[in-house]
Amino acid sequence: MRGGIYVLNFYSAFFIDQLKRGRKTATIRLGDKSNKYERGQVVWITVGPRHSPREKIFTAVVDDVEVKQLAQLSRRDIEHDNPEFRRLDETKRFLEQLYSRPIDDDDLVTVIRFSQIVEPPAPHIGNGETPHHN
Repeated sequence: MRGGIYVLNFYSAFFIDQLKRGRKTATIRLGDKSNKYERGQVVWITVGPRHSPREKIFTAVVDDVEVKQLAQLSRRDIEHDNPEFRRLDETKRFLEQLYSRPIDDDDLVTVIRFSQIVEPPAPHIGNGETPHHN
């Protein structure tokens, strides 16, 4: 397992609601990212444009990392990446816009599945009143 904090960043605020509601549970990245992400790794899920401040949405654990050709993406892969998409051509067009280049069906992509880590609330200490001296 690699050290340090890793981030899965999403450039569009469009994804914030999907992430917070648990509707987006995967990301499809162009190329082989298996050298950067691995099962069991803890990552921050953030949203924000490149070279700008980013909002941390939550901490997550990487559940699975799968490298495959674009044409091999399943409907499940597509829906977990973007619940609004159902077809490969929608995902392909989105990736072409995101990466600003044409993408072929035999290009490698990495499907990174993740689950939010829900932290327990901090323990409540005291009765909520301001302390005072007698």
